Parts: sequence; C-alpha cells; structure tokens
Amino acid sequence: MTERRPRLLYLAFYFPPSRASGVFRPRATANRLAELGWDVTVFAAPLPFLHGTLGSVDDKLMETIDPRITLVRPELNRFAWQTDLREYSAFRGTFPQLAQSLYTWGQEHVFPEHYASWARAAVRRAVRMHARRGFDVVLATGNPFASFAAAWLFRKLTRTPYVLDYRDSWTLDQFSEEPRFEDGHPAWRWERRVLETAANSLFVNDAQRSWHADRYPRAAGRMMTVLNGWDADTLPETTEPPPAARAETGGHAPRFSFVGTITGQQPIEELVEGFARAREHSDMVRAELDLYGYFGFFKGAETVLRRRFNAGTAGGDGDERVLAPGVRHRGAVSKTDLGDVYRDSDVLVFLNGGGRYVTSGKIFEYMAAGRPIVSVHSPGSAAEEPLRGYPLWFNPGGLDPADIAVSMVEAAKAAAGLGERQVAEARAYAGRFERNRTLEPLVRRLAELAARGRRAGGR
Repeated sequence: MTERRPRLLYLAFYFPPSRASGVFRPRATANRLAELGWDVTVFAAPLPFLHGTLGSVDDKLMETIDPRITLVRPELNRFAWQTDLREYSAFRGTFPQLAQSLYTWGQEHVFPEHYASWARAAVRRAVRMHARRGFDVVLATGNPFASFAAAWLFRKLTRTPYVLDYRDSWTLDQFSEEPRFEDGHPAWRWERRVLETAANSLFVNDAQRSWHADRYPRAAGRMMTVLNGWDADTLPETTEPPPAARAETGGHAPRFSFVGTITGQQPIEELVEGFARAREHSDMVRAELDLYGYFGFFKGAETVLRRRFNAGTAGGDGDERVLAPGVRHRGAVSKTDLGDVYRDSDVLVFLNGGGRYVTSGKIFEYMAAGRPIVSVHSPGSAAEEPLRGYPLWFNPGGLDPADIAVSMVEAAKAAAGLGERQVAEARAYAGRFERNRTLEPLVRRLAELAARGRRAGGR
C-alpha cells in the first residue's frame, strides 16, 4: 500500500502573479514541497484584487509555479479600497455612514486588518476541503497577518497544527524600530494568541526573532530563523565575468544596476549624489546607473517617488526615464528575465532602507550573480551579516555620498579585473544561501508535524 502524501494548506495571500516583494519566498516554498512529494494547496489573493485594485502583477511568474500545486483564491471584501461609488454594495450606497461604522467596529473588535474577510473565506473553504481530505499541517505567511488568524481559527476547528512565517513584522515597524501600534491595540492581543498556539514561528533574521522572543517569552522556544535565499530556477548558473572585464581597455562605460522596487524608505538622494560624485572620477565620466523595477508597490506611488529625483522624468522614451545625469529608470523586469540584467551589469547597487530588522531577499540574488556589490544603506542593516563573507562587497560604511562615491569607483575597478575564477568564488559563497538550502529547517519541521498528525489520527 502506497503511503499517502503529506498534505499542506499554505495561506499565502501574496502569491504569483502578484509582484509583491514577499511573493518569492512562498513561491519557492510551495514549489520545493511539491517537488519533494507533498500535496500542496495554496490559498492566495483573488485575481481582481491584484489586477484591478493593486495593479501589481507579473504574469510570467505564474509560469514558474509547479503544476502539481492546487491554487485556491478565497474572496476578499474590498470595502477599504473602494473609491468609486458604483462599486458600493446596495447597503453601503444606501447607508454609507452605518456601513463605515460597522466596518470600523469590525476592525477594532474582531480583527484589525483590511484582509479579515479573506481570512474568514479561507477558513470556510479550508474546512470544507479538510472534511473531504484532511490537511496534515498549515503554513501561514504574513503579511497580511489575517493569514495568521485564519491558521489559528482553522486549528481551533480541526486541531491541525500550524506554522507562522514572518516575512515581515506585524507589530514592529522594522524601519523606525519602534512598535507599530499603541498599547492596548487589538493587534497585540491577536499576535500573542497566534504565536502562543503555533507549533513554530519563523523569522528572516536573528534580530527579528529576538525582538519577538523578548515580547512573547511563552512562544520563544518555538521560534526559528529561516533565512531568505536566491532561486536557482530563475538565475542561470554562470561564471562569465562582467562586461567591463571583457571589454577593451578604456572602451567601456562602467554599468551599475539596481534591481528591485524603489520605496519611500530607501535613501534615494544619497545614492544619486554619491553616483554623481563617482562620475567626477576620470574613469567614471561615462558611467551609467540603471534602475530596474517599479516605483512603489501600489498605484499612485510612482508619482510621489519620482519627485525625489532632481531631474524629474524627462529624457526617456517608453518605460525608460532619465532621472538624473547617468541615472536611468529602465522599467520593470520579470524575475524570469533577471539573469540577463545581472549578466550585463558590472556592479550591483544594494539600495536598502532598513536597519537591523530588515534583510532584503534581493541581496542573496545579488551575491549569486557573482558581481561586485556596493551597499547604500544605514550601518547595522541585517543584510550586512550575509554580505560579510562575500568577496566582492564594497561597503561605504554609511550614507555619506563621498564614501558611496569611493566605493563605487573601487567596485568598478574590481569589475574590470574580474576573471572566471573570482566570479566562481563569489558564486560558491552565495551557494550556501540557495533557496532549497535555506528552506531545509522549515521542510524538516513541516515533515515532523505532518507525520505526527498522521500517527495521532491514524491516517
């Protein structure tokens, strides 16, 4: 008799085709578990919300999802995002103030997040599926943190163990490093409830885990650090040196690249000024800085962020815009096409707005590309820990534009002298952060919980 495959319910609101920065960890986790023989069901955001409300999708990402994964999209009440009167329900259109009061009461007394309706719909759907064929374990990732509440309620109804994956912090502002909510806010009560009932909770760096362990000591022993990583299926393996190392002496303009979403937390002004100063160097006069990605995660963010560039938006065509001398926004690139961007770059710029609690997943991909990396972030960023062993890291030590300029010049010189051996050494170091390796502790723990549940239930 063939043993039944372990069955996972994965509550991952942001999942392809969403292009949210947190989508890549759930994508890789679901794919890895399916590859290992798990029966994986992912509950994700409804497509009308991603396309119509957020306008934030990368349709090519859907091509990277293992076809063995079952994808379910519970409904979401878009009350908080409705700005067109024609979208209002009959009740809201007739009694707008009463509808708003009821919605606000639910946020204050039931669950303090706009995604609560998705969580309720997810639990209803999951209970019906569980009755037909039981889930062994639940994995919930946040944000949104309504997925945590859904996992908690599903356990209460079915006794199915769950694991929480904190891609981001719920009650800690990772940028200001201060609590996000005032004392007495319902988020604190809910976070304590879900953490103390969880089989395990995962955090992307030790500082984040320690903060939560101090605040929730009863759950501390079940907290784990599971690092982010880079995805081998979207980043071709190569030891090809950067273009500067392949070009004729003096005939190549150094090419710097930033890949990722530009947000309001990032030190944009320091980057632009530092690059301008670097171009004053004789070997850097024709240097270019290309920005690949979106301005902000949601509609309307682009206009606000572009104002922070002194040169405005003139000088480009199509999706390309000149933002400052030598600085060009190249537009969005699908994750499946990033290999070409890294191959054609001499130096990668790591622009990060976070401190000790923020480890950008992009830094692992940067290291796997085998290119010199220049850091542009405040000292003490959590990303510094994995970068310390990377042989091509150029760290200004802070946000002084003069120091950034020096690091850029040094990185460009290093790129021009790189050979296949140095690129291979850099990639070898990055290999320890390949996603399947960083996910191993999570995979082992899920397997233990699933096996325990099957034994207890006689399945």
